[in-house]
Amino acid sequence: MNATIRFNNKDRSFYLTVRKRVDEYFKTRNISRYGNFTMVFKTIFMFALYLTPYILLITNVFHNNWILAGLCVLMGIGMSGIGLSVMHDACHSSYSKHAWVNNLLAHSMHVIGGSPLNWQLQHNNLHHTFTNIEGHDEDIAPLGFLRFCPHAPYKKMHRFQFLYAWFFYGMMTLMWSTTKDFSQLKRYNSMGMLAGHHTTYRKELIKLTFFKVLYLVFTLVLPLIFVDMHWWQIVIGYLIMHFTCGLSLALIFQPAHVVEMTDFPLPSESGNMEDDWAAHQLRTTANFAQRSWLFSWFVGGLNFQVEHHLFPNICHVHYKKIAPIIRQTAEEFNLPYYSKKTFVGAVASHARMLYQLGKGPAAA
Repeated sequence: MNATIRFNNKDRSFYLTVRKRVDEYFKTRNISRYGNFTMVFKTIFMFALYLTPYILLITNVFHNNWILAGLCVLMGIGMSGIGLSVMHDACHSSYSKHAWVNNLLAHSMHVIGGSPLNWQLQHNNLHHTFTNIEGHDEDIAPLGFLRFCPHAPYKKMHRFQFLYAWFFYGMMTLMWSTTKDFSQLKRYNSMGMLAGHHTTYRKELIKLTFFKVLYLVFTLVLPLIFVDMHWWQIVIGYLIMHFTCGLSLALIFQPAHVVEMTDFPLPSESGNMEDDWAAHQLRTTANFAQRSWLFSWFVGGLNFQVEHHLFPNICHVHYKKIAPIIRQTAEEFNLPYYSKKTFVGAVASHARMLYQLGKGPAAA
């Protein structure tokens, strides 16, 4: 189905111009497009943020329930930090110029309970190519109780999605760690996508099962054995960790595309899009909180989503510097450069979009 989409490449002048200018930025300053010491420090920090609370829990240093719950929250924040600031760049091969480093750190996806291969297929192959195109971008195709696109089927329950969506966002990584990856792998195999990664369904199913078991042993079985608490308290802590991580990830990714200002273009009956790929990315993507250094540092530069979608092969530590180049070039070509000043403003816009999409096809 995805092969039927064809972008209009008759005029690629914007992309050719902006790519030339970004290339010149790195060349004239003799800067690598990949990660630097900042990435190494951030990687150590994020893993420490995840593992330190785990060690404190497993060794029974604290016994106060509120402190223990706080440690679970910290683990969830650490999980999201690993996903946003480490795994994401590695899966795009932008963390390092060395393929083995990218491949190794891409497996940090297992820390979140997910599959790096499934992530690459859904995120790199589908989402980055067919952004906000109904039926092709799986990021706007959640389970039926959520509606992220004005062209998606409408159900009466969607009237309340602006209220209940946040709960299901928190369940995202819990679903990854249990059922979603298995169903995704089966679907991608039927779509013939595994062949492009020179692998087979049987091989990946064995790997997926192995890492799922390993993940559950580390995050659930070992705490059940060693932590001096009732089993149900440990399960609650496990759910707190996942809810924190899932909600954190959703609050970064959703305001980048499912907001009031972005477009949801459809192809013609023959599969042709009106824009070329780069212009399409500008119309379907939004930035937020670009002036917040600390926020940008923690979320892996994904508040510079426009820069990321145009240049996913560039490490996120460079997004802030190349953003003015992209904004200026977009203005020259009379193309949009969407951005919300604050993170809260972006989340609020997403909430309003959920409300509009829940009112029905005509309203959306």
